[in-house]
Amino acid sequence: MDFALTDEQEAIRDEVRRFAENEIAPVATEHDREESYPYEVMEKAAEMGLTASHVPIEYGGAGYSPLEAAIITEELFAVDPGIGLSITSAAFGADAIMEFGTEEQKEEYLEPLGTGEAVMGTAISEPDVGSDVSSVATTAEKDGDEWVINGTKMWITNGSVGDYFVVMCLTDPEIEDRYSGFSQILIESDRDGFSAEKITGKLGIRASDTAELIFDDVRVPEENLIGTRGMGFLQLMQFFDETRTMVAAQGVGIAKGACERALEYAQEREQFGRSISEFQAIQHKLAEMHTQTEAARNLTYKSAWSIQNDDQQLTALASMAKEFASRVAVETADEAVQIHGGAGYVDDFDVERLYRDAKITQIYEGTTEIQKNIIARELLGKGF
Repeated sequence: MDFALTDEQEAIRDEVRRFAENEIAPVATEHDREESYPYEVMEKAAEMGLTASHVPIEYGGAGYSPLEAAIITEELFAVDPGIGLSITSAAFGADAIMEFGTEEQKEEYLEPLGTGEAVMGTAISEPDVGSDVSSVATTAEKDGDEWVINGTKMWITNGSVGDYFVVMCLTDPEIEDRYSGFSQILIESDRDGFSAEKITGKLGIRASDTAELIFDDVRVPEENLIGTRGMGFLQLMQFFDETRTMVAAQGVGIAKGACERALEYAQEREQFGRSISEFQAIQHKLAEMHTQTEAARNLTYKSAWSIQNDDQQLTALASMAKEFASRVAVETADEAVQIHGGAGYVDDFDVERLYRDAKITQIYEGTTEIQKNIIARELLGKGF
């Protein structure tokens, strides 16, 4: 077994970290406070190939492997999760097009992502539908050679800044099988009847755009259907194995950032005439934080490796990685604030922001509870 990264992967890590420290760190607090989308950083990220890192080179992306994409995610989130998410989610939904889309769809919708000309998203959740994807109520009815979409989507990343979205729709409501009858359809934001309302007041990841999407008789051509009609749910489940691995990488990044800041502060802060890093209570916190982070990293990297190597354990590994890494992110950020004491409770220090940002990793792309259900289901050999 070889746990070493290649020289190229180490170079990617170093390059992304330099970018994050030089371009993201100076503006992170401002974008968090203002809940504003980091357009100026996105342009520079696109120039580095970070906005479509996993999209194949032939379609304008950087062509990085899942493991390399996880490394990129980790380094961006270690500096700032909000802007990190804006960058890594710029091509959110591209996997569906890459795996199931037509050649025409790949050329039209993937290529603008790598150049930074476009941002996309995936619209699944609804006001009354979160974990239970099979209860999606947004409909797409066929009318001649067009689809007519009606419904509302909630908590959509890039919702008010996106140029197009992969939308989960109910296309065949008469089918009794609750996992059939759904399809994924590409919908551009400039279509008549489409509107987006930005969601503000979020606990964390405030630099990342989140919105409610409304579809009121939105019409798109029939060729906007992705893959086979009625297979949207199964397509989505495959998509989750990859996105959950990347959320695990987000958690590792947050934990890494919290560890780094806590270690630095512990060595600088003095109490009772000496550095607080000399107290055993603080040493034990630091030891636990770094150990848990390294464990989460290895589990996440194994899941990322499994994506490319068709490991039969991928579904379980992805859920294990997400559940564990997100928990480590929350716990490590909590300890980082504790080590900072009162200073960690105000936004003069980054750990306050990391603490708020960490929680979302236990919620989106399937809650912690759902991940445990999936892990148990895989262990017991059960289906949906």
